[in-house]
Amino acid sequence: MMVLPFIGFAGSAAAILTGWRRTAIGLWLAALIGTLALFAGHATSTLNLDF
Repeated sequence: MMVLPFIGFAGSAAAILTGWRRTAIGLWLAALIGTLALFAGHATSTLNLDF
């Protein structure tokens, strides 16, 4: 799952190089939102530690 934002950022970089500005911005924002969603999921989950 964590690879998806990186694919979005790579797609955004490729869109920048080809001159597709709106697509690059859209992919970058989608990847940013995905990164934040994954972070929120990981940061709020509890660890079941047994000592």
